[in-house]
Amino acid sequence: MQKTISLLGAVLLVGVLASGCAGPEKKLGRGLNNAFEIVRGGEYRRSLEQAALFDSPNVGYTTGVVRGFNRTLARTGLGLYEIITAPIPPYGPSATAYLSPKPVYPDSYQPRLIESTTFATDGSVGFSGGDIVPYIPASRFRIFDN
Repeated sequence: MQKTISLLGAVLLVGVLASGCAGPEKKLGRGLNNAFEIVRGGEYRRSLEQAALFDSPNVGYTTGVVRGFNRTLARTGLGLYEIITAPIPPYGPSATAYLSPKPVYPDSYQPRLIESTTFATDGSVGFSGGDIVPYIPASRFRIFDN
């Protein structure tokens, strides 16, 4: 009996490791990203900016704020749903008719990697960028910035 249970456990472990977990991994990562939307505020800022640009600045400060708040709460709720249901198929994005599967940012902002030796692979050559003196304004130094 002891050997059967250990053999069954070994077969189960090999089956889990061999089957892969790309679907649940992506769904959990997407869920965590969406759940922290309430902290990040990308939907809020984008909705406010888009309403101000395409309608009028007055609409941006009224309707844009309400639309951004609603979309932020929707994305946060969707993130919590994806976190809870991460191990359960289907693994594709949900509610894509209303929300984009990827996080959104205002058009006036382009996210970048943080300046760190983890991401600066050219640091040994001497061409890494970043702040030379971060407490002085306009001290940003970037090479090959696209």
